[in-house]
Amino acid sequence: MKILITGHKGFIGQNMVRALQNDHELSLYEWGDEIPEFEGLDWCIHLGAISSTAEKNVEKIMKQNHDFSCIVLMACQMAGVNLQYASSASVYGLNKNFAEDAPKSPQSPYAWSKFLFDRHIETHKFKNIVVQGFRYFNVYGPYEDHKDQPSPYHTFTKQAQETGTIKLFENSENYLRDFIPVEDVIELHKKFFNIKKTDIWNIGSGKPKSFESIGREIADKYSAKIEYIPMPENLKSQYQEYTCADLTKLKNTLNEKNYS
Repeated sequence: MKILITGHKGFIGQNMVRALQNDHELSLYEWGDEIPEFEGLDWCIHLGAISSTAEKNVEKIMKQNHDFSCIVLMACQMAGVNLQYASSASVYGLNKNFAEDAPKSPQSPYAWSKFLFDRHIETHKFKNIVVQGFRYFNVYGPYEDHKDQPSPYHTFTKQAQETGTIKLFENSENYLRDFIPVEDVIELHKKFFNIKKTDIWNIGSGKPKSFESIGREIADKYSAKIEYIPMPENLKSQYQEYTCADLTKLKNTLNEKNYS
């Protein structure tokens, strides 16, 4: 197939290119490049975005994340190209219900940009293309050096290797997140090439894990120490203490009883 990948220099983008390049004809786009040709494509995988939840420049976030996503969608509609795009579990905010139709409570400009584009998709009907939104929970894996906010797996490993000390926020045993390897995310993207359905799905493991347990696991591996530090003030108001993807809809769509 002919596939356009936006954000190919980012964390998930680099992994996506590596996974698909041998089996598909790829074209690549990064923010600031000339808008690519959509005619003749089978799919567009739209991953390009400012991913930092700490970014406060609302205009910048809306222009690059929301407005450009609308441009990509319009180009796909005009050319008859199916679209997969990256959404985010941050749209759920501080809520504890993580079903796709649960109330949303974005806590940052980044989360709002994802929520508004999701809403745009949910309120439109598409006749000639399939549009699939994937609400990523906490993805981790190779090439995280390109992320503004790397996963604790990456951050703690780097700290252990470079300094011998892992820095955990105080009360990290109470912060539980749903972590999923990037390889699993890409496999789901590939499976959905064969699912001709427009909708939005959670993409996670369904198994929350505490920052404390990850820190201790990596500390044991590298014989590193653990140091507890206060959480920065700019993160306190929007920090999700708990996330756990409700995978009911995903499992039903894939119709795989043994999916985990």
